[in-house]
This record gives sequence, structure tokens and C-alpha cells, in this order.
Amino acid sequence: MDKAEIIALFDRYERQQAEYPGMQREVTPAVIRHLAASPSAEGMIIYSQLTEANANDVIREQIRYFEGIGQDFEWKTYDYDQPADLKERLRAHGFTVEEAESIVVLDLQHVPESLWQPVTHRIERITDPSKLVDIQHIEETVWNEDSAWVVDYLGSALRDFADQMSIYTAYVDGQPASAAWIYFPPANSDSPFASLWGGSTISTYRKQGLYTGLLAVRAQEARARGFQYLTVDASPMSRPILEKFGFERIATSWPCKREVQLKS
Repeated sequence: MDKAEIIALFDRYERQQAEYPGMQREVTPAVIRHLAASPSAEGMIIYSQLTEANANDVIREQIRYFEGIGQDFEWKTYDYDQPADLKERLRAHGFTVEEAESIVVLDLQHVPESLWQPVTHRIERITDPSKLVDIQHIEETVWNEDSAWVVDYLGSALRDFADQMSIYTAYVDGQPASAAWIYFPPANSDSPFASLWGGSTISTYRKQGLYTGLLAVRAQEARARGFQYLTVDASPMSRPILEKFGFERIATSWPCKREVQLKS
């Protein structure tokens, strides 16, 4: 895998041209931002073209914009973004810089045969929005935080963008144990990427192969639908598992969160 070539493809399709269900994409000369339709969700900036000279002004402009619409947002930075100190500039402007994530990519033409074998765990594709409470339970148990956004966001995807999102839950003895989903770009896109999200497993059910099973069902679906690459924003916990199956790191990213200050 040529790293520079993959980064160029990733920037084009996963950052510059990306569209997400339930979000409004806006392109400005300096950034590409996505506005959330759900009141419980946050907006995001996933691509920027900044310079040393204009970075601080653009950051202040985006803060004012999201404050104007009353929406918290995330600015996702990458280690090759410019200026090189963008992450620190965001921190200085009141953003909370969260744990680093590894951007890893898998070429589906070079995958261990084990990933193509039938999955033996009980893994169900969720098509009924009422079943999303199982995923909410998993997310809240794993992360110990309110995950009502799961029902809002994934429910909207099931209703309005069912062909772009496949949602899976793994069960053990009838209990929801692990969940993950895969996002496919719109049908009119020529993107070669499908992206993997979620991948949360309740601690008592770990080391039973559930994460691997969810990875396998999604990889098999992506290959069947003709995609060439899978991409994941991998946590330190999931990265070793993904690398075992041939994922390669192309970058490091940091989610930078900003809560808006509403005007009284």
C-alpha cells in the first residue's frame, strides 16, 4: 500500500467529498463542515485548508458560526494538516483535545482468509429502529455516558438512508453484548471507501471474538458491494486487532471538541 497515494484518496473521498446521513454539508473557502439535524448530536469540521496567517481568524469564525446556530461541534485534525500546530491553536481557543486515534485502512484485496469465513457468533443486522435500544445499552455500559444519540442518529439512518448504513449487534445468551456499524457513501459517489464505526463490547463479553465477528460481517458486506478499502478511526484498544487483519496506519487524528457559548 502506497501511503501517500492512500492519504490522497482518503482526503478526497473521506474528508473533502464525504456526506453523512442526517447531516447538512457546507463548503467554505477554508473548511468543510457538517451540521447535525438531531438536537442531541453535534456538528463537525472534517477538512480545512488553513495557513499560518489565517488559521486563528478561521478558528474564531467557526466558533462564532456554531454559536450562532447553538450547536456543539468537533474539529477533526490530522497529523499532516496545516499549519502544523493546528491542534494546539484549537486548544488555545477553548477546544478540548481528546485521545489520539489511528486512521487505519485495509485493502480488501489483501485480507487473511479467516476474515471471509462464516461467522459463528449470533450477530444480527438491525433493521427495526426499536432494537436500537440494545445498542444504546451497550454504548452506555461501555462508556458510562448518555448515549441517546444512538437511537436518534442510527434511527434516522435506518429510516432515511437504509442503503448507506448497516448496523449489527452481537448477542450472547440472548443479551446484547457488542455493536458496530458500517457506512457506505451515496450511490452516486465513486468512493472506494467504506468506513467502520462503533465496535463497542461490554467488558464481561470481551475476548470471545465478538469484535472480530463484527469486523468479518462488515468486511464481507463491503466486498460484496464492490468496495476496495475499509477505513477505521481506531482507538488504542482496537488498533492491534485491526492490524492483525492487515489494516495499516496512514495517519493520527485528534477529535477537538468545542461546546458553544450561547448568547443570553
